[in-house]
Amino acid sequence: MNQYQLVVIGAGPGGYVAAIRAAQLGLKTAVIENRDVGGTCLNRGCIPTKALLHASEVYRQAKEAYSLGVDILQASYQMDRIHEKKEKVVLQLRGGVEQLFKANKIDLIRGSAAILAPHKVSVTGGENSLLTTDHILIATGSVPSCPPIPGIDLPGVVSSDQILEGDPIDYKSLVIIGGGVIGVEFATFYQNLGCEVAIIEAMDRLLPTMDREISQNLGMILKKRGGSIHTGARVEKITKQDGMLFCHFTQNGQEYSVQAQGILVAVGRRPNTKGLFGSEVSIQMDRGRIVTENDFSTSLPNIWAIGDVTSSVQLAHLASAQGIAAAERIAGHQSSVDLSVVPSCIYTDPEIASVGLSADEAKAQGIAVQTGKFLMAANGKTIIEGKDRGFIKVVCDAESGVLLGAQLMCARATDLIGEFANGITNHLTAEQMRRVIRPHPTFSEAITEAFEDIEGRAIHIAPKRKPAK
Repeated sequence: MNQYQLVVIGAGPGGYVAAIRAAQLGLKTAVIENRDVGGTCLNRGCIPTKALLHASEVYRQAKEAYSLGVDILQASYQMDRIHEKKEKVVLQLRGGVEQLFKANKIDLIRGSAAILAPHKVSVTGGENSLLTTDHILIATGSVPSCPPIPGIDLPGVVSSDQILEGDPIDYKSLVIIGGGVIGVEFATFYQNLGCEVAIIEAMDRLLPTMDREISQNLGMILKKRGGSIHTGARVEKITKQDGMLFCHFTQNGQEYSVQAQGILVAVGRRPNTKGLFGSEVSIQMDRGRIVTENDFSTSLPNIWAIGDVTSSVQLAHLASAQGIAAAERIAGHQSSVDLSVVPSCIYTDPEIASVGLSADEAKAQGIAVQTGKFLMAANGKTIIEGKDRGFIKVVCDAESGVLLGAQLMCARATDLIGEFANGITNHLTAEQMRRVIRPHPTFSEAITEAFEDIEGRAIHIAPKRKPAK
């Protein structure tokens, strides 16, 4: 029987980061993983999807290069090679995680974990063993949700995990059930390659948790690129005929169907707790999620939990931050991470990012705000690169001027959002954010313009659109 001070179950972005931090703080640590290290994010989520998106964006840019005075004759792509490159990226990063385990003297144990008691974990299916430990940290992440739709088990109906791990399919037509983050990113990838994409979303708009203007703009962009968007729609069943799949749905009381070569089910993810607890272990849960306190402790002593298995906010960077904070708490230290400000990023084209409060959310909380907005149509770098419509919006407290939130839809939004997260975390005001000299020509100088707009002193005015002929 092996004795540890901390056993981490799950080697995803929360688990492996927690293990490394715990080892740095002197705890003898083991990590149990029944699949590849890196978890969903590295193997079946963030990293592989961004690798695919980058390849498809390069292809689309090549097709559109003539407008820049560049002739690229017979631009083409090979789906199997796109996936081969994706896999190379994943393998490189996965190897980096395993090297970090070795460098920090962390034991990586292969197999499925089951918690038998607050200090006892069994491992089966790999390196069968029984571990005793002072603390257990659950970081098992999430798995794709599978709604009870008749026909969902038909061949050709896949989840995001299956579409990334299975044999590459060069879809010419695809129905995506779900207009959330996963759905719109896959829609962007396949549209870039010329695939005919239809999105069916139950809510009244795409990305229903995001700023409404972002949702509306993204819908218009996807339609402009040939996609069809069906919001406020309920999928009733899936059928197959003559090799084609048919997705049947109702919208505004009417029945419709759309056919495609494949159907991607992207309606979200659920906590991964199957087989995690022995018959003698009962832990408090809420709708499938493990309930935790602010310090990540659970209802059982010395058992902690972080990441997707505990939270409705399923983000890799949040899980990593929680992992650091939990490891520090377990080791008896104060947390070195501020968990109150969590940016969200979506890798469509243009990119989307947000952090903090929107104006509507602030209003709902009774907070008086001032807002500033800059349209990227007046940004030099945006014009040079021919990016689609976009904007930067900032929300500040009306009385103190402190930055409360920001919503971005523009090129490099996922990189720019870090500056706003820093501003919110450190309680910077609009005036302090505006003072910074940002280089020209860059996308980042639009940040200054958005704060200038709060004070009514904007320097650049977006050009008026030419009337349609």
